[in-house]
Amino acid sequence: MTEILLPDGGGDELAPRIRISRFKVRVVEPIGRWFEAYMLRQHRLTNSISDESTANVLSEKPLETEGLVIEDDVEYLRKLDPRKWKDQDHYAVLGLKSLRYRATEEDIRKAYRQKVLRHHPDKRMAAGEKVNRDEDYFVCITRAFEILGTQAKRISYDSVDPDFDDDTPSQSPSSKAKFFEVFGPVFERNARWSTIEPVPGLGDVDSPREVVEAFYTFWYDFESWREFSYLDEEEKEKGQDREERRWIEKQNRVARKSRRKEEIARIRELVDNAYNCDPRIIRFREEEKERKAGEKRARQEAIRLKKEKEEQERLAAEAEEKRLKEEAEAIEKARADIEKKEREQQKKSLKKERKVLRTLCKEKNYFTESDGDRVQAMEEVERLCEGLDLLRLKELNEALGTSRAKEAFEEQVAYMRSKLEIEKEETIGNYMRTNGTASGARDGDKSDKWSHEDLQLLIKAVNLFPAGTSQRWEVVANFVNQHTKTDIKRIAKDVLSRAKILGSGEASNLKTAVNQQAFSKFEQSYKPAPVSSDVSVRNDEVTAEAGEVESIGGDKSWSTEEQKLLEQALRTYPASAEDRWGKIASCVPGRTKKECMKRFKELAEMVKAKKAAAALPAKKKT
Repeated sequence: MTEILLPDGGGDELAPRIRISRFKVRVVEPIGRWFEAYMLRQHRLTNSISDESTANVLSEKPLETEGLVIEDDVEYLRKLDPRKWKDQDHYAVLGLKSLRYRATEEDIRKAYRQKVLRHHPDKRMAAGEKVNRDEDYFVCITRAFEILGTQAKRISYDSVDPDFDDDTPSQSPSSKAKFFEVFGPVFERNARWSTIEPVPGLGDVDSPREVVEAFYTFWYDFESWREFSYLDEEEKEKGQDREERRWIEKQNRVARKSRRKEEIARIRELVDNAYNCDPRIIRFREEEKERKAGEKRARQEAIRLKKEKEEQERLAAEAEEKRLKEEAEAIEKARADIEKKEREQQKKSLKKERKVLRTLCKEKNYFTESDGDRVQAMEEVERLCEGLDLLRLKELNEALGTSRAKEAFEEQVAYMRSKLEIEKEETIGNYMRTNGTASGARDGDKSDKWSHEDLQLLIKAVNLFPAGTSQRWEVVANFVNQHTKTDIKRIAKDVLSRAKILGSGEASNLKTAVNQQAFSKFEQSYKPAPVSSDVSVRNDEVTAEAGEVESIGGDKSWSTEEQKLLEQALRTYPASAEDRWGKIASCVPGRTKKECMKRFKELAEMVKAKKAAAALPAKKKT
């Protein structure tokens, strides 16, 4: 290389000289936009690359690298503020706005490489552009590559992609009319957040039910990888110490959690709106409704048929039962008629034999001489008429026509007395067993045993202290305890329970039944018969004596056993017996002489009332 020495120092020959190389001649072909820019500067049309003409040259066409189209919007880049890098679109900065989240890592590296080759500050400064490195937009390019080129940071940015549409279609008539056009793109957009691949598609109107149900099951259980750390207001690294960094991180976690809940709610709202607008779901519901209605109709029809069958069977069974019942009733009626005829015949025979017995005994002067013995004999005859059966009456009547008439009469009287005695003992035994069993269950509780005198005290106390008395039942209990002759102390609960029993309708019904039964037996046993004046006098004395008995309010009812004992005692002890009512009272346990006399008077009054009622129609006829 030839060296040329050029003078320096203003033509001074003694000044030092600079050694430079000789210029080489190169052939340059004027071509391309850089040559055009050079020519513009040569003609002094612009002084800086920031001029509009130069900007148009820089953004003339997008770059193409092996089929990858990289957009290069210089105007957009120049408007960026490096301090607000969080608000910028990093994909637009690198020229990948059309690809966005679909861009691969290789695409991002290529785009960044091309941006560096074109917009590096050194390149632009070499081209004559004034560049402030601290505020230059190239910082935004490096920041975009830093975020998109790092997997974790790219996920954080993609989660809040500003280009993503979060809108959710509503449940409107238009959404239902164009369901697939409205909701299909929305589900496609949101499918990018799924952690599970592949994501099922919405399908079409002909999709089977299993596919549709699987689609909605997937989206109702949708798992999103979307996270919102990019939107943290403060960066943890900016904390001055560990405590401040922890506080910043805590605040960021709270904000992320809140946004996460909002995202879940948004996805659920999207799925709910789609489910309610989906014509396939509406069709499935109608089909299910129709299926259930069909099943219901089938069940109802089956029930109806079953009821009809049961009704037919019931009617047939009722008809058969009615037929059998009618046959049984016919047989029973025939049997009853036969028995009735037999009873009537036996009754007539019995009545005839009794009449014969009375006539024969009257003709024999009752086998006595004195009037007193005659009255007693007449009572014995009545007992024989009532107590002997038809066969014995016939035998007795036959015997009365013979020479041993008196012996036969006395034998039957003795037989009747023994029979009555046996019946009396059996009745007393039954009564004692019944009352003993009932009271034996309460042997340990003496307060449940009430004597007749205590019951009279209870009735008197209840009348003295009516309802409304303060602590009424305690007062009644004290009254009974003060006046009782026993050592049993009553409490309010005892007197209340006994008062309820005395006032119950059941006791009243029982008393009525016993009275009716006693009246019937009394009427049958004590029919009016011709008696001497002495008997009439005695009966009048009994009636007068019974009338002198004081009325005792609230007497306990006569039971069936007590009534039987009373009737037996009346038959055993005639009116001529000494201390008759004392002996009768001794035969009826728990009853006093006055009670027996009062009972006899009641029965006698009922007999008189019935006779008067029977005689009244006869008088009217006359």
